[in-house]
Amino acid sequence: MDILIVEDEAEIAELIQLYLTKEGFNCQSCRDGITAMERFKIFQPDLIILDLMIPGLDGLEVCARIRQQPGAKDPYILILTAKGEEVDRIIGLSTGADDYMVKPFSPRELVARVRALLRRSLRQGGQSVSQTYQTAHFTLDLDQRTAHRSGGDDSPTPLELTPLEFDLLATFMSYPGRVWNRSQLIDKLWGDDFFGDDRIVDTHIARLRKKIEPDPSQPVFVKTVIGVGYRFEDG
Repeated sequence: MDILIVEDEAEIAELIQLYLTKEGFNCQSCRDGITAMERFKIFQPDLIILDLMIPGLDGLEVCARIRQQPGAKDPYILILTAKGEEVDRIIGLSTGADDYMVKPFSPRELVARVRALLRRSLRQGGQSVSQTYQTAHFTLDLDQRTAHRSGGDDSPTPLELTPLEFDLLATFMSYPGRVWNRSQLIDKLWGDDFFGDDRIVDTHIARLRKKIEPDPSQPVFVKTVIGVGYRFEDG
């Protein structure tokens, strides 16, 4: 697995690379946002460890641009930030990041987070039989990792989902009508490797709604069950 480390503090970058290399990962690193975009296009990493406070383009801009790249590999993104305020974490996740860590952090915990993200990819990549979920408006191919939305007589429209958004929609479509609480979704998507606030689920739900709902402020597919959690309905 290939990992790109974007961190302007040389000692931190070297420490991260040392721990990940020992775990068998192939790592490259760079120090600024512009170089990160150039390296991303060439290296096509499976995961990016991205510091928010970097020169050139900041981490939020890099994250957003990577998610907008058409046809490029869609990596997992783990954000590093020295800022502990909740608003910074939410902004980072809203731009397309899959997880975050606040500095200072434990290198062993970082490795655990990286393995947790990549483990989902390995499990999905190991499927030998194509499996498809289909509802009135959505089709997900779990083997090809593709998602489409249909609208009446129009041809299906591809949905540009991050890996975690895809997994979230697949979870909902696997049990239409079931009510999921935050803990259940965390267990399904992150497993025992989850570290952090369970409100991260709400952020990812909001991001998914922006991509699949006609009006995200009045969702018709992913509905909130007040005091309990979320439920997916589609025909």
